[in-house]
Amino acid sequence: MFVKSIMKPAHRSYTAQGSTSLSEVLEVLEQKDIEAMPVVVSGIFKGMVSKEIIFRAFFNSTEKMDKDVFLRSTTAGDIAEHEEYHIHDEEVFERTLPMFKGFSVLAVVDQKLQFQGLVTRYDVIEQFESAFGVKKKGVRIAFTSEESSGRIERLGDILKSYHENVISLATFDETDKLARRIVMKIEDNDNIEAFTKKLEKTGFRILSVKEI
Repeated sequence: MFVKSIMKPAHRSYTAQGSTSLSEVLEVLEQKDIEAMPVVVSGIFKGMVSKEIIFRAFFNSTEKMDKDVFLRSTTAGDIAEHEEYHIHDEEVFERTLPMFKGFSVLAVVDQKLQFQGLVTRYDVIEQFESAFGVKKKGVRIAFTSEESSGRIERLGDILKSYHENVISLATFDETDKLARRIVMKIEDNDNIEAFTKKLEKTGFRILSVKEI
């Protein structure tokens, strides 16, 4: 899955032009209840603007002026920060994860930094919910497997022989050379107990079985 497949396109994203006054930016941030907006100049991403950035710019301003005057006379382009806070639309979805540290939104750009849209933290959470099958009822089975060639293939054979319908499957501990944790969710049926016993006989160690 690529970033462009989960992003909100530019025409659906709230952005500030470089010439937009900070008073206008604040109005949008408050009305739409959003934390930050990308600043775009002639279609090019120039950084982010947020309430925190606006407050810091006012507090650190060398020209002491009334707050309202500052907000009307200063533009988003004047104080935009974090020009590096973007991701390319052709990047894989997983690359968004370490980038959600400063804001809950992330600008998506092409190779020429043309603004393409936004990915939000909520969008990422939704994808993880989908990956773990959160919205579909089933039986969650957590187990471990010794790191060896063909283990997933063997798991597939067992699933097939018991006619299990897999809702989701995820593995963890990719840097552990001894064991790997696997979390699988399958549709509920009458042979769950027999299925888990077969897993154990085949060398998988069951950690938990829970209907969710």
